[in-house]
Amino acid sequence: MNGYRTYAHPLYKHLLTYKHKLISRCSSSSNPKVTYTGNVTLDVTPHLRMVHPHEYRTGILTSQLGSKDGTWPVYRVMMDAAAAADDDVDDDVDFSDENPIRKNNGKENPELLLKMHQIMTRLRVMDEILELAQRQGRLSFYMQSRGEEAIHIGSGSALSLSDAVFGQYREQGVLLWRGFTLEQVTDQCFSNERDLGRGRQMPIHYGSKALNFHTISSPLATQLPHAVGAAYFMYMKHSRGGESKGCSICYFGEGAASEGDFHAAMNFAATLVGRCPMIFFCRNNGYAISTPVTDQYSSHSDGIVGRAPGYGMPAIRVDGNDVLAVHRATLAARELALEKNTPVLIEAMTYRVAHHSTSDDSTQYRSKMELEDWSQPKFDPLSRFEEYLVRNEEIIESGISLDFEQVRSQERKSVLDAMAKSEKKKPPSIDTMFTDVYAEKPPHLIEQEESLHRHLASLDK
Repeated sequence: MNGYRTYAHPLYKHLLTYKHKLISRCSSSSNPKVTYTGNVTLDVTPHLRMVHPHEYRTGILTSQLGSKDGTWPVYRVMMDAAAAADDDVDDDVDFSDENPIRKNNGKENPELLLKMHQIMTRLRVMDEILELAQRQGRLSFYMQSRGEEAIHIGSGSALSLSDAVFGQYREQGVLLWRGFTLEQVTDQCFSNERDLGRGRQMPIHYGSKALNFHTISSPLATQLPHAVGAAYFMYMKHSRGGESKGCSICYFGEGAASEGDFHAAMNFAATLVGRCPMIFFCRNNGYAISTPVTDQYSSHSDGIVGRAPGYGMPAIRVDGNDVLAVHRATLAARELALEKNTPVLIEAMTYRVAHHSTSDDSTQYRSKMELEDWSQPKFDPLSRFEEYLVRNEEIIESGISLDFEQVRSQERKSVLDAMAKSEKKKPPSIDTMFTDVYAEKPPHLIEQEESLHRHLASLDK
């Protein structure tokens, strides 16, 4: 499986008619809807509700969540760029003590809201600078997250360090939220002696044992069965009196949901209900590299979230460009996963504004008009959040001064400083080629290492 190959597909017919059917165009607030890539129009709901399989069969989507056609609605907090919707959540979801974004009185915590904005800004600035560094030949490869930052920070801020994270390859914001430093990021991308992976991986394949973030693997969907196994292990360890309880969360794209490993993992988790505290987090950004959703699953299906009832697990669909909605949905999913030891599926609807990677040219398969539409402030996750912060009553009452340009300027300086330091560091020692696999080196590795050193010594003569 070549996860990074660029395909020179022609523009698809649904993009040629884009000017007649503008993707992501929202309807009036009295009947909120949103249209995503592939001309999929979905109802929007302010109700945070994990839908269980038995509820799905009884028609809860239409009876209580406002779906007009029985499809899963999109949960949203910031109903438009100017204001947030009133909280309308299940009675059994607590947004006070357990929610880091809320104070004990139920009001929003201005300091943590601003931290979310800072890390979202850091992620965007970091992506911009490191992609430019690749274009300059200073890095071999890079992948941006532009347009998807709310997914990283919204979900990451709802997790605990006891939760094991399995990323696909576009979750660097989750790592940043957990405390991964900019210099650790640039060390990995430059594959220097301080790279935690010792230069063995291509750029953006991060991992951190200290932050409970499993190392990225290039092939799609391989992390899904691993995450199920980790969840089962965590359940078993806790049930036997081990360390504090946590869950596993596995991020993947809607394209990865076409892989066999996705279905194997879903079925594996389904058979472990009551013993598998896990969150399946699907980032549906409309494209699997160049393949649009119209070529990934039937137009008669209900995306990825519609598969949850068949596997007997609860699920929710959320606006992936609404950082508060993602946060609350992830918090509720984690609470349910830990309480019932059950897998939960989240489908976050978003759009990948950047190219798939520096090896991709997305103009070959999507129109300029589509890209410009999704880049508007009313859809951009960072712009939407900034507009929300400006109008947030708690921030206004606290007297906190908001200077978004200053935050961006500070983060830009921090990224450039980290990159400058990482570029000056030496490459990893060649001896690290033979470490970290076995507790004790077996004879064949010792022989290979000695042979390599003899060969290198002969070149110096």
